[in-house]
Amino acid sequence: MIWQRDKAAVDPSNRIHPDDIAPSAWERTREVLWQFPRFASAWGPIEPTGPEEGPPALVLPGFLSSDRSTSQIRGALGRYGWRAHPWELGTNKGAYHGLLETLEERLDAVGDGRKVLVLGWSLGGLYARELARHAPDKVRAVVTLASPFCGDLKSNNNVRWLYEWVAGHDVNEPPFPRLEDKPPVPTMAFWSRRDGIVAPRAARGDECHSDRAIEIDTHHMGFAVWRPALSRIMAHVNRFVCEVEGEMPARTRSEQRAHERAEKRARRDASESARQA
Repeated sequence: MIWQRDKAAVDPSNRIHPDDIAPSAWERTREVLWQFPRFASAWGPIEPTGPEEGPPALVLPGFLSSDRSTSQIRGALGRYGWRAHPWELGTNKGAYHGLLETLEERLDAVGDGRKVLVLGWSLGGLYARELARHAPDKVRAVVTLASPFCGDLKSNNNVRWLYEWVAGHDVNEPPFPRLEDKPPVPTMAFWSRRDGIVAPRAARGDECHSDRAIEIDTHHMGFAVWRPALSRIMAHVNRFVCEVEGEMPARTRSEQRAHERAEKRARRDASESARQA
């Protein structure tokens, strides 16, 4: 008997690239065990953060997460000058009919006539991209954090079985169309090779999927709670929007304080000049 190997079996073009494969169950378990204490301790208030006059931003939580779990994200946006708002829809238990319409109402509420920066963590990033397609005239830009927006959702993450059980529908058949091409607004994607939930390419995509993709050295949950990573992310976001629009969209907290001190000095000088006159 002569054993032969099918040429297709050894053809490199038929092999799945490691970046397209979801992390193992062990990686998922380690992600939760290592990050959950930090994640739980980072839960905070759900009210808007940042300067009241800052440009509006809406933060969408990940699967089985709520506004309390994105408090650190909103805090980071606030430190970089944005007025960051929660989604106010409770725990994210998966997509459902009418979700995009409800999120559009949130855009109207927080934007007050202005376009809104929409930032989504994990599953929230998929919502953010579809929301930008649904209401492009109300979305300033989309930012995704470790969101599996590219590829087959049955193979690019290791929690699809849990999603299908909780949401009650096939992960590849959501109640509204899911498209991979870039939304019609400036789009930025952050991803990590240390992500224990989502495959790297799923959160990174290709050039046709987003305007910019940046690797951050953190875990999946670190995107929501690790302050050094969040500070780097927000700095990138401000620079990205500045490049797109030609001017810095918001002041950092230190810049805002310096601006307030300068205004205070100007008012004091004007008052003294008026008294001398």
